[in-house]
Amino acid sequence: MPLQIDSLPARITKGALLRWILDTEEVRKQQVGTIEIFGRHASVDIPESAGPRLAKRLDGQPLNGRTTLVWFEAPNEDNDSSGHFTKLTRWLDMERSAEARQAAEWQQTSGDQDSSTALMNLVIRSEDTGLGGHVLLILGRRSPMQPLPATQLSVGSPIRIAEQGQQGGSAQRGIVTKLDKNEIEIALSKAPSTETDKPLYRIDAADDETAMRRSRAALSRARHAQGDRLSELRDVCLGLKEPAFNTPARLRFEDANLNESQRAAVTFADSAKDIAVIHGPPGTGKTRTLVELIRQAILQGQKVLVCAPSNLGVDNLFERLLDRGTNAVRVGHLARVLPHLRDQCLSSLVPKHRDVRLIKKFRAEAADLFRKADKDSRNMDRNTRQSLREEARDLLADAREVEANIAEEILDRAEVVCATNTGISSDLLGARRFDLVVIDEACQCSEPSCWIPLLRAGRLILAGDHCQLPPTVISQAAADEGFAISMQERLVRLYGDRVCKPLLVQYRMHEDIMRYSSTQFYDDSLRADDSVAGHLLHDLPGVTSDELTDRAVRFIDTSGSSYEEERETAGNSLGNPMEAVLAIRKAMDLIGLGVRPQDIAIITPYTAQVRLLREQMKNEAVEIGSIDGFQGREKEAVILSLVRSNPDNEIGFLRDTRRMNVALTRARRKLIVIGDSATIANHPFYSGLLSHFDTLGAYHGVWDE
Repeated sequence: MPLQIDSLPARITKGALLRWILDTEEVRKQQVGTIEIFGRHASVDIPESAGPRLAKRLDGQPLNGRTTLVWFEAPNEDNDSSGHFTKLTRWLDMERSAEARQAAEWQQTSGDQDSSTALMNLVIRSEDTGLGGHVLLILGRRSPMQPLPATQLSVGSPIRIAEQGQQGGSAQRGIVTKLDKNEIEIALSKAPSTETDKPLYRIDAADDETAMRRSRAALSRARHAQGDRLSELRDVCLGLKEPAFNTPARLRFEDANLNESQRAAVTFADSAKDIAVIHGPPGTGKTRTLVELIRQAILQGQKVLVCAPSNLGVDNLFERLLDRGTNAVRVGHLARVLPHLRDQCLSSLVPKHRDVRLIKKFRAEAADLFRKADKDSRNMDRNTRQSLREEARDLLADAREVEANIAEEILDRAEVVCATNTGISSDLLGARRFDLVVIDEACQCSEPSCWIPLLRAGRLILAGDHCQLPPTVISQAAADEGFAISMQERLVRLYGDRVCKPLLVQYRMHEDIMRYSSTQFYDDSLRADDSVAGHLLHDLPGVTSDELTDRAVRFIDTSGSSYEEERETAGNSLGNPMEAVLAIRKAMDLIGLGVRPQDIAIITPYTAQVRLLREQMKNEAVEIGSIDGFQGREKEAVILSLVRSNPDNEIGFLRDTRRMNVALTRARRKLIVIGDSATIANHPFYSGLLSHFDTLGAYHGVWDE
């Protein structure tokens, strides 16, 4: 039966692995069967009678200085009677295949054309070194003023860069570190090679192989856990065991300004023995609530792991915790961390440690020995050269051990460790466990990634809004089977308010902007705080009172006009040129009335419309983007372009009303929606929305504009 070993040292041999296993004296050599190594993972055939005991002995133990994760997969210890882990693993495989097919199709069809996941015809504008020795490249068009197209790439996205027209084997992996209208910066381990004098480069989105591997390993380990805390949490998450709660404690809140529902959510989550969900609708102060929960755990002497699927989500909580004086450490690639937070990352703190001089000493001595072995190779025999190199390798191993000890000391002192779900690595965290694991944005990631931090949890808190956009899934077949259902949504469906506590007061939107989403998605439970319930654009400094700034909501109906949708020639996305012109005109009207351009956003469900808007908008300070990319964001004024206008009343993406919930709740003081009522009104959600606008006196025909 297979013993699974994850996070192996690089270039480990089967012989070294066998010796490590035999040193435990739990099994004899003749009991060890086939050993297979797949990158950083190994599978070893071990008798079922010895497997669990051996796994327990080896789990968390170092191998060549690297902490490993070990578990045993025995058929009679497969706790997957519902087939849940089998389905998750299969969906992961389907998703990976879909990503590979999509990437291949885009590369074949795009040629030298941009797409949503590929940027073409790029030149290197500058090259620098930073972020722990990485090569930083800034790329853009040959013309510095020519903007980049709309793209799904964002800061932290894994990418491949290659010289355009060359074979794919020359591509290098990297990470996006900055992205603006005209330029993209990426971090690479080394500068790309070129075969031409004035090369053009292409950047393609890349799959995250490490994230996939860690997700699969986490599912396997959770599935086969027996007799430990992980097995108990797994059974609760699968509905095999009821979640338990302590009697709520009378907490002394550090944040005196929490509202009643926030305090109730903190108290509820603090009392959870196993799992709890904090449901945070738009603008309800979810982050503030989580910070208070984490601070309460620290006051009780607990160690906390804070996660989110996105680096930005992690950084948001990390920054708030630092502001509250928390001893928090960020784990992850420096390129994926906001610049002003990088000094508090583990990889930045290690070089500042008092013992780092030993690392430098060992590495310098090793370099001298390697040079001596190479330089004097003609004057020494083979054994002497080999001895020098072996001594150098021992010094490098000593340097790695000192570095690991420094990291261990820093993590031991930390009250909170922050990382993305898939950024959690046993290389850094070893077998470390945490009293409390908090996963923010838990509805925006597929379930397998949540099991990675869950492996280390004493108890688990999920936070997010399952009434907004679900995880992005490429494989439609996997999505149809259930892969787009997040762990949080599944647990809320399973247990309801037994595990879930909602936040009820929002601090973002005028109540007229909030009302329809509250009715449709939150049982009409949301309340606008007095500080925002009546705020309008004309209350901002320098903004003129006008019909456009004196009301919170405006719907502009394009029905019966020539505002028709068009499918772009290259690709399948839709645009609406006349609607784009109108959206830009309304943005300029707001600017003319004194609204700052940086306080305005134009959003839309379609990437083709994003491209049209960006091509036509002259004021670069007005933000233009997709609805999906704007989740979690807000602006004083938001203009929403629905795009769809056709005689068949087809609404496509608009059928996902959770996407529309995101769109309708981004504006603080002014929401302008542009759409064709004749096309959208057959859907009950939009029929109700039109009635809502009419009730508010916010309905306007395009001819009035």
